[in-house]
Amino acid sequence: MKESYITTAIPYVNGNPHLGHTMDYLLADTLRRYMTYCGKKVRLQAGTDEHGSKNFKKAAEQGIPVQDFVDQKAQIYQDFIHSLGVEYTDFVRTTDPDHERRCQEIWRKLSDHIYKDKYEGWYCEGCEGYVTEKEYNENHGECPDHKKPYTKLSEENYYLRISDFKSRIREAIESDELKITPAFRKKELLNMLKDMPDVSISRPRAQVQWGIPVPDDDEQVMYVWIDALSNYITVLGYPDKDISADWPAHTQIVGKDILRFHAGIWPAILMGLGLPLPRNLLAHGWITANGEKMSKTIGNVIDPQEIIGKHGLAPFRYYFLRHASTTTDADFTWEKYEASYNELANDLGNLVQRLATLCKKNDISGQKVERVTNEDFDRRMEKYEFNFAFDILWDGIAELNKRIDAEKPWALAKSDPEKAKKVLVKLVVDLLSINDRLQIFLPDVSAKIQDIFTATEIQPPATPLFPKN
Repeated sequence: MKESYITTAIPYVNGNPHLGHTMDYLLADTLRRYMTYCGKKVRLQAGTDEHGSKNFKKAAEQGIPVQDFVDQKAQIYQDFIHSLGVEYTDFVRTTDPDHERRCQEIWRKLSDHIYKDKYEGWYCEGCEGYVTEKEYNENHGECPDHKKPYTKLSEENYYLRISDFKSRIREAIESDELKITPAFRKKELLNMLKDMPDVSISRPRAQVQWGIPVPDDDEQVMYVWIDALSNYITVLGYPDKDISADWPAHTQIVGKDILRFHAGIWPAILMGLGLPLPRNLLAHGWITANGEKMSKTIGNVIDPQEIIGKHGLAPFRYYFLRHASTTTDADFTWEKYEASYNELANDLGNLVQRLATLCKKNDISGQKVERVTNEDFDRRMEKYEFNFAFDILWDGIAELNKRIDAEKPWALAKSDPEKAKKVLVKLVVDLLSINDRLQIFLPDVSAKIQDIFTATEIQPPATPLFPKN
């Protein structure tokens, strides 16, 4: 069976993980669990972007070798991903010797599309990115994310000739060969391509001491594009081996702010290598704080571990997979989070407690259910509308709560015990049917519910699934 490959953007490790990093991982893990649920073999990549001047400076500030600094950070990010209940198959670090060597081979393969020229223009230190004159003027000379003025640069770099691939990239996006989700981003990207210049793919070693050396030029190191973007294929073994069992990727998941790089520069690299484009690019929105993008530079980050520590992992996943849209921004507040937790406790926690208690009192044994199709759910999942798919499950949970209240099995047990048992068995079967898909979003909770209602003797949990404070 051909594997289905899902990728996540690799974060820059100059700071610790924050809430803004969670959506990549939660969405990728949800898609992986859904595809596995559907019987597919899935490969999921994660990793860390470890080169660049900011990491070099941070290590110097701490008085430790830069390799030691990125080693520590890579472990922190791996622990963070695991803390979200995310299960990846591959983890790539851009300082891995195999990755560095493979990037140099990729550079050589792209040599017909690379030239050297002088760059004179604007640069954002926070983004570690070049800024066009148009962007400079639109933003009045200041980065809107980092709230700092752009820097003027004059240096000689290598460039990737994007112009060699523009028309083919446009055709791929227009035809959905490279399908963009959400669809409204497609027009933005096509407009961007009109003015997209050739891109600098190196920096002078005098400016950036920590990077992959450019082949045959000791004075230059690779800039982020070939180094970081290539991780999606170097982790598969390219160019050392045939990667057609995994590539093209089924879905590449990125934040909306880096979609343009993945829809412009990345396709150019792939076309230059003669590799197919990924089938889907999914761009999610930001988790904002007071309406602003979270940024280490601004200092408005929220620690996801603080949120998880409040009520555990399941309420965290519930909030960000049901109440945060897959493709638009979501603003986090503690008030919204507490309301979400109460909803989870009242709707699902109480349902499990009530139903298990009634089953115990009426000697109802555990049930087995056959998997049934849900076309609306599948359609939402396949369109990456995960929050709407979650809503479908929650509608079912709400309906079960209404049925318990309407059918009153506790009262029915006094007048017609056999009918009461039939009512309870049907409620258990229907809950297990919903729970079968709940594992895609809340795997640990789903496993507990499965254990409770398939046991020979149904017992209510000694501690409610979601205790009230």
